[in-house]
Amino acid sequence: MRIQIINGPNINLLGKREPSIYGSVTFEDYLAELRKRYADLEIDYFQSNIEGEMIDCIQQVGFEVDGIILNAGAYTHTSIALQDAIRSVTSPVIEVHISNVHSRESFRHVSMIACACKGVICGFGLNSYRLALEALLGNK
Repeated sequence: MRIQIINGPNINLLGKREPSIYGSVTFEDYLAELRKRYADLEIDYFQSNIEGEMIDCIQQVGFEVDGIILNAGAYTHTSIALQDAIRSVTSPVIEVHISNVHSRESFRHVSMIACACKGVICGFGLNSYRLALEALLGNK
């Protein structure tokens, strides 16, 4: 089974960026733990601060992988183009967020991509990714 994780803007700063909200662990460290825990899976990773590059990645893998875990960051709340990309591919996509976006600023309460995703997981810290992975495994 092959899973693609796609992270959007500012996720490259995990461990440094607002640790009170996002924690002090880098995504690379978390990813190493996730890959170790699910050694029988192929977990690919892509991060970009650029919306078009995220769309390119979805289009490139979205007909091949068994699932996509997408943390679109702030693009979650603004990007119809990401929504269109998700709708264009056959791989199921799960939207994830590290923080509980519904307990934050009101503009974060609206997701432009959730309607195109299989599900949404938020508020469980980096474990949101593991929960999304478990959801994808449960669908196989």
